[in-house]
Amino acid sequence: MVGLVLFGVLCGSLNNVFVHMSGQNIGNEIRKDCFRRMMQFSFPQLDQFGTGSLVTRVTNDITQVQNFVSQFVRGMIRTSMLMFGSMYCMFRLNHTFGLVVLCAFPLTVGCLAVCIAKANPLFTKLQSQLDAINAILQEDVSGIRVIKACVRELYEKARFGKANGQLIQTQLRTLVIFAFMNPVINALMYVVVAVILAVGSFQVESGDTSPGTIMAAITYTTQLLNGILMLVMLFQSISRGIASWKRVKEVLQSQPALVDGPFTGDTASHGEIEFRDVSFAYPGSSHPVLEHISFKVRPGETVAIMGATGCGKTSLVNLIPRFYDVTQGQVLVDGVDVRRYHQRDLREKVSTVLQKSQLFTGTIGENIAWGSPGASQEDIQQAAQVAQADSFVSASPRGYNTYVAEGGASLSGGQKQRVPIARAVIKPAEILIFDDSTSALDLKTEAALYDALDNSRSQVTKLIVAQRVASVRRANRILVLENGRIVGCGPHQELLRTCPAYQDIYHSQLGEEDELHE
Repeated sequence: MVGLVLFGVLCGSLNNVFVHMSGQNIGNEIRKDCFRRMMQFSFPQLDQFGTGSLVTRVTNDITQVQNFVSQFVRGMIRTSMLMFGSMYCMFRLNHTFGLVVLCAFPLTVGCLAVCIAKANPLFTKLQSQLDAINAILQEDVSGIRVIKACVRELYEKARFGKANGQLIQTQLRTLVIFAFMNPVINALMYVVVAVILAVGSFQVESGDTSPGTIMAAITYTTQLLNGILMLVMLFQSISRGIASWKRVKEVLQSQPALVDGPFTGDTASHGEIEFRDVSFAYPGSSHPVLEHISFKVRPGETVAIMGATGCGKTSLVNLIPRFYDVTQGQVLVDGVDVRRYHQRDLREKVSTVLQKSQLFTGTIGENIAWGSPGASQEDIQQAAQVAQADSFVSASPRGYNTYVAEGGASLSGGQKQRVPIARAVIKPAEILIFDDSTSALDLKTEAALYDALDNSRSQVTKLIVAQRVASVRRANRILVLENGRIVGCGPHQELLRTCPAYQDIYHSQLGEEDELHE
């Protein structure tokens, strides 16, 4: 007897282990598939989902799916055996009692269906509200310095409290729905027991059954009730799991908006760029950001792009590594339309310093080598010297092993910009794009950076997006944008004579020009 008990304990334990392992393995595979799909998303797709929503889907939603799988496999088998076993025994015991219990089934199933129908939309809403909370948390944690500087703690606390309150309200509504379910099912079973007692009393008087049979029927009814209550709890988990799975499936079934072309880019690379009558509007917008842009950049040439805020400078350079597709026209790199390249091969040709400096958790050296994992320590130091970062890095006690705080909080604005510049310089690309990435540098440091670039990467094609004339005057050509169109193109001195828009920018910055030449 003891051996049977121990054997039962062992089997039960192994069952729990294998069921949970199955759920964990399924969750692991789904999570990896979601992450792979996210890495293929274009910028518009990432904007469409939102960072907070994607984080919730890859973490909380997949956890709900794991729980659903584990509880379904374990609970459904146990519950089904308990319910159908009780029904079978009931019919074997007394057909009349079995029919009484069977008549209660449609009512029970109907109550369960109503609960699930009402709960499913709430579970979907619950996960969307978790998205909102995650988004607020990410914004507030990353922007905590701005919040404190502007004394907006109370406002953000109220905003978070409102989102959290909405989440709690939805959770309570789902709990209320399932809280009513248990008493309703209990009441139905009490009615069934009462009917069995009433029918059984007549059968006892007529000699068709015995009191012991009635007691056995009530016992089976109680077991059936336990099975139904377990089923209610199981369907609560199933409802939430299904709602979460639908959200996860939206990520998995979203096809990449940018599809790789057939060209592998294995021909000679020179760094030539050409725009042919390019117009571009962001997805969902009917207003074009760029209109009829045409120009050509020769290999090794330095071309600057200037214009007022919002004129389309960043949008223009984002088309070269194909972060977005053009609405009209063609963008060519080395004579090949960027849409024909494999995206990875195209982006290996282009090294971009984005407008917003992005630093990753790790050391300064790891951040510089982040895009070139095989870089040596000497390569890292040379890139830092070109980016004018070596001086402040070497002055640190740990040098290139200095740990970078989250988001680069331990670095100044200028230092934070120079590390991504070094990361771009170390990459062996034919095209180098600076998207207003030196705005936090003083003019002399910026001039030293461009001097070092000219000396070390003279063969590389460079595109420089900037607001300051001092940053672009040494370029071979300067493109001046206004309202998404090119209104001027030429060297600095020529534009001073021929381009009113450039003249306005130049005259507004005469003080900076004097400072540079002091």
